[in-house]
Amino acid sequence: MSDQSTVLYDAPGPKARIRNGITAVVFVAIVVAIAAYIIKIPADNGQLDAEMWKPFTVSGTWTTWLLPGLWGTLKAAIVSIILALILGALLGVGRMSDHRWIRIVSGFFVEVFRAIPVLILMFFAYFLFAKYAVVPSSQLSFAAVVFGLTLYNGSVIAEILRAGIQAVPRGQSEAAQSIGLRKSQMMRMILLPQAVTAMLPALISQMVIALKDSALGYAFGYLEVVRSGITSASYWGNYLPSLVVVAVIMIAINFCLTGLASFIERRLRQGRRKTNAPDPDVAELETMENVPGFTRIGKP
Repeated sequence: MSDQSTVLYDAPGPKARIRNGITAVVFVAIVVAIAAYIIKIPADNGQLDAEMWKPFTVSGTWTTWLLPGLWGTLKAAIVSIILALILGALLGVGRMSDHRWIRIVSGFFVEVFRAIPVLILMFFAYFLFAKYAVVPSSQLSFAAVVFGLTLYNGSVIAEILRAGIQAVPRGQSEAAQSIGLRKSQMMRMILLPQAVTAMLPALISQMVIALKDSALGYAFGYLEVVRSGITSASYWGNYLPSLVVVAVIMIAINFCLTGLASFIERRLRQGRRKTNAPDPDVAELETMENVPGFTRIGKP
């Protein structure tokens, strides 16, 4: 055994390094073999031929199927995310209310709808809206998708919000109470602005989940990008290329969403540093006061 060691584990000796190297090579070889076998099956069926990718160079493929499906995905995701943020903020603040009945109602709502699968919520809304004609038939599937995504993600966001607020140091609340702020003012002016930065990564992850879960609308006929890709594949007979293109589109959207979150988080942190930074004129004046013989005007 080598004399070198780290904090978490002992550094491997010569035999262990050789054994680890052989294990890594065997693992990579197995992964490559499995990937080659997976690729070979569609290749033998002609799914990787150049002709299978040509439909994506035709404008009709995009204007007829993919772009309308992409708009359906984005539309459902944007509307449901906005509503879920509003619902989550209300429920999250309600769970920390001073009124016991508000805490109980908010907690019951969160626990129930966080435990129900999104697809069940969508089907429930679909048949409920259809039976009582709550929305026009042309918007029935869209309303069902938004309803399910809003209730589920709103419940999860409520817990994210509550955890973010509770992570703020207790001294912030005590300082706000000492200057006479009401709880609503303290929540709006002190706690929420500080919790936003900490909550942002989790919120963005939940938004990505909402974006992907919009594909569940395929079960009852909602036009979204996955359904559009499969419809296009059934027309052209290129199932694998169509699914690859749909996957690339979803990955690109998620990357953009993550990049936007990183940009907002960076701006928030920069704004906080500027707010907390000392005034250079005041700092310079305080430094000069320590110089012998310097006296501030108006100060004895």
